[in-house]
Amino acid sequence: MRFKVLLALALLAALISFTKFSHCEATTWATPDQYVHACYSDLPSLFGERGMVDNKWPYSSNTNAVEYPVITGLVMYATSFVAHSPISYFNFNAFLLAFLFIFVVLLVRRIRPEFAYLVAVAPAMIASLYINWDLWAIVSMLAAIYWFDRKAYLYSSIALAISISTKFLPVFLLLPILFILWRQNQIKEMFKYGASTIIIWLAINIPFILTTPTGWWRFYKLNLDRQADWGSLWLALNQLGVGLTNLNYLASLLLLIGLVSFVILLFELQNTPTLASVAFIVLAIVMVASKVYSPQYVLWLTPLAVIALTNKKDLHAFWIWQVAETLYHVAIWQHLALFTGAHFGLQQGGYAAITLIRIGATLYLIFILIKRALQAGNTQGSLFDLLFEASKPYP
Repeated sequence: MRFKVLLALALLAALISFTKFSHCEATTWATPDQYVHACYSDLPSLFGERGMVDNKWPYSSNTNAVEYPVITGLVMYATSFVAHSPISYFNFNAFLLAFLFIFVVLLVRRIRPEFAYLVAVAPAMIASLYINWDLWAIVSMLAAIYWFDRKAYLYSSIALAISISTKFLPVFLLLPILFILWRQNQIKEMFKYGASTIIIWLAINIPFILTTPTGWWRFYKLNLDRQADWGSLWLALNQLGVGLTNLNYLASLLLLIGLVSFVILLFELQNTPTLASVAFIVLAIVMVASKVYSPQYVLWLTPLAVIALTNKKDLHAFWIWQVAETLYHVAIWQHLALFTGAHFGLQQGGYAAITLIRIGATLYLIFILIKRALQAGNTQGSLFDLLFEASKPYP
């Protein structure tokens, strides 16, 4: 697709999304109206709740610090100086996020030009652009993938460290990155990449660790202490009457099973995959096993799904997943509307069922991507062999 057409699509998507969110400005994000109209955003909400209205340092409080890694906190803090109300704070941050979204689309074009238009027309992506600050981390994550697959390892590690310091999710990409370097017999580069990522992450975080350690640690503590939360497999099971205990162990076990299965896939592939082709699988596994699935997580997965596509025959799986994500986007807000006092909304059972549908669609897309890798001649076996007989070639 031509650059100008793609740019126009991205701009149109950003404007459509802003129109969706702008309804709440008229009511200053009143509850439950912001859920009924699916225009909730953390941007104006945290402007007051985390002291941005008073330009407070985001990690100064031991109990009310910003619940995000440090670069996101800095963005929240810096943008508070050009805003004097929740509305102006939202508008300014949304303006920046719109530019980041357009940049995401253009980055995807550099990685997977034939499918880049999907990012700009994906309904779940458009519905979620201005919920949170995630796009700041997504841009640097995609830059890390782009540079890594072009063997610019230093630039990639810098971008990845920045992304991890903005939102922690990209840390899981270190698994395929280190494997790919090891598989290519670039052992020295593998250690250099890991070390440089850690050193840069520490350089960004140490000033906060030394000056406001409790506030800095709040993000990590909240995630460790979190119970079954919105959008997770675990909450859906609880809502359907399947009571589970020891959630931290169960979530960790499911994550371990998923990542080990992914590593088995990597070992079975005869050809070394690109990071672009496997990044979606890694983060999708993490999000399926996670104790929470925030509505804006689709912003991470959509560009990763697009750069993982290699065949037009797989587009059906992408659209099935997008429909499920869009359905979930409606479901979470309508359930929260009922949960926060609206006279109508989505009951607990319906919300749990749609959560499971979304997870099922994600797993189906993962399955199709793995199947395509096998059919491309990267392995000698079938998908059944990969999952159940992978140990046979080994003594």
